[in-house]
Amino acid sequence: MAKTPTHKATATGHGTRAGAVDPVAPVMTVRHYCQGLGDCHLIRIKRDKLDDFFMLIDCGVHSSVSGGPATINAIVSDILSVTKKIDVLVVTHEHVDHVSGFLSAADKFAQFAEIGEVWMGWTENPADPQARQLDKFKGQALALLSQASQRLSAVGGNDGYMANVRDGVQSILGFNFGVKGERVRRMRDEAGKLAKTQPPVYLEPGTLRPTIPGLDDLRIYVLGPPRDAALLKVTDRQSEMYSLASASAAPIAAALQGSFALTMAGDQFVDDPAAPFDWNVGLPLGSLMSAEADGELDRAAVSFLAQHYSGQLPAPPRTKRQRKPVDSNLVDQSWRRIDHDWLAMSSTLAMQLDDQTNNTSVVLAFENTKTGRVMFFAADAQIGSWLSWQSLKWDIGANSVTGSDLLARTVYYKVGHHGSQNATAQAKGLELMTSPDLSAFIPTNQKDAKKVGWGEMPFHGILDALEKKTSGRTVRADDAWLGTGAFPPALQTPTGSLQAVRSGSPLWVEFDIA
Repeated sequence: MAKTPTHKATATGHGTRAGAVDPVAPVMTVRHYCQGLGDCHLIRIKRDKLDDFFMLIDCGVHSSVSGGPATINAIVSDILSVTKKIDVLVVTHEHVDHVSGFLSAADKFAQFAEIGEVWMGWTENPADPQARQLDKFKGQALALLSQASQRLSAVGGNDGYMANVRDGVQSILGFNFGVKGERVRRMRDEAGKLAKTQPPVYLEPGTLRPTIPGLDDLRIYVLGPPRDAALLKVTDRQSEMYSLASASAAPIAAALQGSFALTMAGDQFVDDPAAPFDWNVGLPLGSLMSAEADGELDRAAVSFLAQHYSGQLPAPPRTKRQRKPVDSNLVDQSWRRIDHDWLAMSSTLAMQLDDQTNNTSVVLAFENTKTGRVMFFAADAQIGSWLSWQSLKWDIGANSVTGSDLLARTVYYKVGHHGSQNATAQAKGLELMTSPDLSAFIPTNQKDAKKVGWGEMPFHGILDALEKKTSGRTVRADDAWLGTGAFPPALQTPTGSLQAVRSGSPLWVEFDIA
């Protein structure tokens, strides 16, 4: 087949990778923004005799990223320089790093001449009973985690273990609150209002979006979020065992709520069904270890506590009554203390909230029906969502398309959840992407991830597998070459689907895909 030269980059001072293109329509141009820990992707598709079609997927940055709101302003300004009309805005899920821009840059979004439709997952539909149940859990969990965060901060920095729990909980809360404490719900709702002529479109897994005028050769498949309530909870960090999370979130939330109620009630009666004993059994720990302790308390308990738990005795009695002396040569047993350890369960609740919210991500696959090639956008979908795609089937005429089939024909993959270790399935995911033409983009910044305390992100196992699968055509948002024009060798040679790569500044990188 004859080849035609690719078009030059429009960015001043930066070039387009040399190469040739396969004259197959439609050609999808994807501009990925590189704001650090956040997602924002502008898709442009050319149409014969019609204006270009534009889809924007998310616009946000994690609240911990320094200068994040200013960067988002620059991103939206750049989008406005490309187009004043967004045909479809996709809000993948309710996390700050995907939706913060709809609030922080609201004045800039108001400058768009038109935003046609807003797509969200069924999980955001207030009229959906299952969505309301999920939303109720999210609201309760956020309230409990906010309270836990305050109490963990009050513990102080001397307890290293609890400090780690505190940092982890606060990191998860960073997905739900903005820099100024704004709730993520408000950010999502601002996005929903941008389509002024109609309410959001709530997407169901296993459906196809209607054909876009002028794009008869493009199919858009909806794979997530899953409807199976169990799969919303499935996570796995090591293998393809895909077991359910080790504990159910609801009992953890109930236990944490009961613990808060008990600590606030003091000596007052509180009916806590999670407590192992009735409220009036035992002695208050605070009284045994405080200056309020006196001779009327159980002396044996005081002595036992000092010798085997706290390593200290309560203050001398305030009255003239004297107690029997207790050995003052006590071994320091304070390392045994678990005064605040009950708060540690908040970290488990935080992770389950995070996992379930990520699994509510809208997942889309774009198929060029002339070539069979697929462009896959997984948002932050985790293992539960990936598993659900295996059972999906679309009947199209006399043929059927399955989730596994779409993965096998994927030539472009927007990597899930910044390349984290539990957001790209192995046997039921990346290993099914068998096209030798595969390329990938990871919206990640390793330095920012370490600052937030996320550890290894992108995860080396996934990164290594992607580099091998793509023959080096895996681009990260923190790659040093972005904006320099010095493209890596793997991106200097065209492939069947990857027609051109551009990077007009460190703020974005752009791919032409057929």
